[in-house]
Amino acid sequence: MTLHLSLVGIGSGNPDHLTRQAIRALNRADLILLPRKGSAKADLADLRREILAEVLENPATRIAEFDYPTRDAATADYRQRVEDWHDAIAARWVDSIAAHPGATRVALLVWGDPSLYDSTLRIATRLNPRPDIEVIPGITSIQALTAAQAIPLNEIDGPVTITTGRQLRETGFPAGVDTCVVMLDGECSFQSLPPEGIQIWWAGYAGMHIQITDSGPLADAGPRIIAARAEARAAHGWIMDIYLLRRRGQAQISS
Repeated sequence: MTLHLSLVGIGSGNPDHLTRQAIRALNRADLILLPRKGSAKADLADLRREILAEVLENPATRIAEFDYPTRDAATADYRQRVEDWHDAIAARWVDSIAAHPGATRVALLVWGDPSLYDSTLRIATRLNPRPDIEVIPGITSIQALTAAQAIPLNEIDGPVTITTGRQLRETGFPAGVDTCVVMLDGECSFQSLPPEGIQIWWAGYAGMHIQITDSGPLADAGPRIIAARAEARAAHGWIMDIYLLRRRGQAQISS
């Protein structure tokens, strides 16, 4: 039988972010795969367990936990390192599903939304035979950030670029826009920019009960954010954060 794979966007880990569609999909599943990312990130698995404990009502649904592989730092080429990592993750999925005979409807909980800077969809295409893939959209960290800061994502008729910390460090503030959102940044890459004329709105654990925020001119807020981020990571063992940068002149409505 064809495997039906549901990729369920769960927002930032706040159970209130789950849609009714997401809850229905989880309760239809024969098997839910739950990754563990080591003791330093045990909270991430715990949050998934808490979500499932709150919304699962189907006693036949099984949960399969597996250890997440890590990237091989010895592979110098970044893209090849990621490709190899995705292959290893797909293999863990296959092993976990094979250990539960009869599971034809499988679900995975995806932070945020499966469409935005998440590799779950790419990993799913590695399964052979390819499953029937269903995507349940979720609240993105961008939505959680702009809600936490009570700001619009874009200015009137203004474009927005969504980028990564690595791209910001390597290429600078994206050309042709006054607003950019930076994700996947473990190095506070805004430090690589000349701060003059730039506003920043930042959130760590956006949308969660432990959410922390800061904002202001980059020259002033940047050092505060670096310190707050380090303190939060030390306290929790992990941090997910996101920020919006806006060049002055386009930032006046929210400054």
